[in-house]
Amino acid sequence: MIPGAPREARWSRPAPRRTLPAETLERIIRTAFPGRRAVSAEALTGGLRNANFKVALDGAPGVVVLRLYEHHPSLARKEADIFRLLAGGGVPMPHLFHVKHHESEGLPPFTLARFVDAVTFHDLKQTGNREAIAQAARSAGETLAAIGRIRFPKAGWLGPGPAVGDPLMEGRDPMPRFVDSCLEQPPLERRVPAEWRARVHEALWRWAPRLAALDDDPRLVHGDFNRRNLLVRSVAGRWQVVCVLDWEFAVAGSPLADVGSFLRYEKAHAPLVEPCFSEGYRAAGGALPEAWRPLAQLLSLAAICESLTHEDLPEPVARELLELLRTHCESVLFGQNAQGFY
Repeated sequence: MIPGAPREARWSRPAPRRTLPAETLERIIRTAFPGRRAVSAEALTGGLRNANFKVALDGAPGVVVLRLYEHHPSLARKEADIFRLLAGGGVPMPHLFHVKHHESEGLPPFTLARFVDAVTFHDLKQTGNREAIAQAARSAGETLAAIGRIRFPKAGWLGPGPAVGDPLMEGRDPMPRFVDSCLEQPPLERRVPAEWRARVHEALWRWAPRLAALDDDPRLVHGDFNRRNLLVRSVAGRWQVVCVLDWEFAVAGSPLADVGSFLRYEKAHAPLVEPCFSEGYRAAGGALPEAWRPLAQLLSLAAICESLTHEDLPEPVARELLELLRTHCESVLFGQNAQGFY
């Protein structure tokens, strides 16, 4: 048996990614808002690849979020282009004041956006307020349906534009072959018993034709549609998603990838967000195919396997991923999800 995982792993960085020298901050603020100064700056936790700061200015527009792109400069343009693509389309996004696409004069690529005063869906979940969670889950489904209204001519990685670039893998059955490549990586082999590697392989290839068909209608996929990237707030007495964060992993593909991400920790014996999430998704025009739940689980399983290939994965996170891998496989292969996650 794979050992049970601890309570939901901390997927976000628990401490700020970096500090921001005062001189650098002032130069950034002068570039975007001539005549304004930063009154205060607070490093935000959670960013794994980029750094985020909550900055209060001495005048309009007030409080903003500064995002420094440290992983790849093209991500600044990609996220800004997605913001523009989604403007007015029913997806709650923060107003973008300024974008700097390239590193120059000692400053990294960055964006400045309006600060959204809200809590994450994850934090709302911790309150145990089931009515509020159900309302926010329905809103999350509606939001995901709005994201999926954006169509692309083919599936693949998204770059600036946003434009579709290379596919996940060339050739037939890219998802099962991608997972097989993950299963052969030494870090995953050390962590996952051979019996479960074989079951993952079996699950993906058993569903290969259905998975391949998902690429026939590629849509905008957030790529990390989890409970920490959704900001929620009570609006007119109902909890709603008021902002979707972090679009750096966005791709063109099946919305079921985002469905699987959002439902990754949903427990079959104690559902919390279902059926409100899927009801909201359908009510807003989202289409869920037959057997959508196992298909979404398989797409989530592919992301889990990719994570398990990383050498520097913290041990508590690795244990949790192993438990998710086990329960996802049991559900897809045997329908044994009574004590695990959907």
